[in-house]
Amino acid sequence: AGPAAAVALLRNAARPYLFSNALAPALAAASSRALDRFLDATAVDLVRRLRDNARRFRRGMARAGFDLAGHPDHPIAPVILGDAHRTKRLADALFDRGVFVVPFAYPVVPRGTARIRCQLSAAHSPNQIDFAIDAFRDAAQTTLRPRHELRAESLG
Repeated sequence: AGPAAAVALLRNAARPYLFSNALAPALAAASSRALDRFLDATAVDLVRRLRDNARRFRRGMARAGFDLAGHPDHPIAPVILGDAHRTKRLADALFDRGVFVVPFAYPVVPRGTARIRCQLSAAHSPNQIDFAIDAFRDAAQTTLRPRHELRAESLG
């Protein structure tokens, strides 16, 4: 509503009207403020710690023989197991050991690529990360090995 000339001008020149994905000024200002905050020294330290934690976890898991997907610096570290049943058993065993992880299988991921999603945080300590790696190693040894191997080992 308003003068016809003003409405016509706004329809032809107003960016939010022309481009439906243009940010509203308030959103642009809030985003700018968030970036300013993100780039302060504390935030830079948190990002560095997050990257270091992701690298520590991924290196330790690789040394323990696990296959991880994704970039070495990324804090979401999918541990690829392939089989949905083994993935669920391992996730349950990890939960019993105090490590909360989320198993994913088909149809969330393609068949044969079941995985356990691990998510690192800047708040994790090196001891916590090492604890998780040790829990993975221990849980995999007792949960994923064929039953006949475990029985023979307990008899011997």
